Amino acid sequence: MITGSLLTAFGCLFFLMSEYKQNQIGIWIFKTLAALGFIVVALGAGATSTPYGVTILIGLFLCLGGDVLLIPKSKIIFLLGIGSFLLGHIAFAIAFGQAGVGVNSALIVTAPMLILAGFILRWLWPHLDSLMQKAVPAYIAAITVMVILAVGCAVKHDAPWVAIGAIGFMFSDIAVARERFVSSNLLNKLWGTPLYFGSQIVIASTTAINVIQVNT
Repeated sequence: MITGSLLTAFGCLFFLMSEYKQNQIGIWIFKTLAALGFIVVALGAGATSTPYGVTILIGLFLCLGGDVLLIPKSKIIFLLGIGSFLLGHIAFAIAFGQAGVGVNSALIVTAPMLILAGFILRWLWPHLDSLMQKAVPAYIAAITVMVILAVGCAVKHDAPWVAIGAIGFMFSDIAVARERFVSSNLLNKLWGTPLYFGSQIVIASTTAINVIQVNT
């Protein structure tokens, strides 16, 4: 797992440097390397040995696809990237459900998450065209469900890293949304990118059998 984490850290650092210098070749290479790192972490943690791990691994591959698809500036390709990330969130939600969710914990966090989702959608809405006004709410809904189930799963299995990874992933998406729809500047990437890759490493590491101790 250390090798994958170092690969992600290395890729993330040089990806940000490439963004600063507007080096497109570097952006493609180092963002892809950073994403491959969290795949390596999951495989090193034994993701293929449990249904939970396999489903998380599928989600990570979908996120890797989303990372690559978000590099071009094309609106159509960006939509494909959103779709890939949306499916990644759904895969994570399914994995948390597979592992088992504490219903009471999930219910407690539902209201705050719905309020937050509504606030984010209201913030973004004036900046969305007609097509994005359909795609973005679906994406926010997927994130919201994923985080609710992650919290329920974390409490049930006394595995806080499950919730930490999911919540970090959600907040990193805010940086992406601000960059794409509200105000494009390097600051969005400086805080959102490390948070995103760090969260993916955390989620990938939860595939270790001693984290989710259940026969899923």
